Amino acid sequence: MQNIDVSAAVVRIEGHVRRTPLLPVSHPDLSGLDVYVKPESLQKTGSFKVRGATNFIAKLPEVKRRLGVVAHSSGNHAQGVAAAARAFGVQATVVIPEGAPAVKVRGTEELGARVVRSAQTAEARDAAMDVIASETGATRLVPFDDADVIEGQGTVGWEIAEDLSQVANVLVPIGGGGLASGVCLALAQLAPNAQVIGVEPALAADAQESLRAGKRVTWPAERTNATIADGVRSQVIGELNFAVLSRHLAGVVTVDEESIKEAVRFYAAKAKLVVEPTGALSLAALLRLARAGGVDGVTLAAGPTAVIASGGNVEHSLLCELLLAG
Repeated sequence: MQNIDVSAAVVRIEGHVRRTPLLPVSHPDLSGLDVYVKPESLQKTGSFKVRGATNFIAKLPEVKRRLGVVAHSSGNHAQGVAAAARAFGVQATVVIPEGAPAVKVRGTEELGARVVRSAQTAEARDAAMDVIASETGATRLVPFDDADVIEGQGTVGWEIAEDLSQVANVLVPIGGGGLASGVCLALAQLAPNAQVIGVEPALAADAQESLRAGKRVTWPAERTNATIADGVRSQVIGELNFAVLSRHLAGVVTVDEESIKEAVRFYAAKAKLVVEPTGALSLAALLRLARAGGVDGVTLAAGPTAVIASGGNVEHSLLCELLLAG
């Protein structure tokens, strides 16, 4: 496995990203539990993704920076790449699939990146990125299956462990696996007794199936695209991510669509946080675990629990719809 040093990334990205707080959470169904939320919705660009992109570009040699970077994303990685590229004076081009939230597309363009649209499949995104890379010489900045990206995303877990030294459980959304991989590696170093629990929508549970099968399993795009949690519509977790998660993850809990919506509403009404559906996954899973006493082969360990709200970039119309339905 490649060497991944989250501690070095902590130093490397300092001053370029925001150290988000760890806030206590109180919910009637979590009575007796010591729960905190890590609101990456308050991060620059509204998502944790800027951490990995910043670490990647910071490590990129100057000769490669001059040729730019190219990425593909449904939105949050796109904005992270755009912001990181702007900070280092690097040109960024981002392939964004049709159907991605308009608020994320606008945010990417406003940060100075060139946006190219593609079909929604992984094959289409990869093909478009390859064409751009071959024509311009730009370096590919992938969203999760990269050691430098994982290092940067892992700083979320590093901060949790520093702020909550006795943390027993950390719940983290899984799309391609970059954030979960980084958090696992950070906690393995700083809080080795803590367990990391992955969370996926039941409609896009390819990571859970992959880990149970002992090999990466790909889900079709038309299947994963059915979830409201657009940030975790990846069809398969990355190779490096699979290796890390297979070794360190306690398990994956799935949640249904109504539970995701319920968590979005709770964050807005009670925690006063705007959290997108993907960011609400961890809280939805914690509520399922607390109510059932354990699900999907996972039970909570005794001690403080942190849920990662991975982002807050939600269309205003969708947020209004979810709030009015509550």
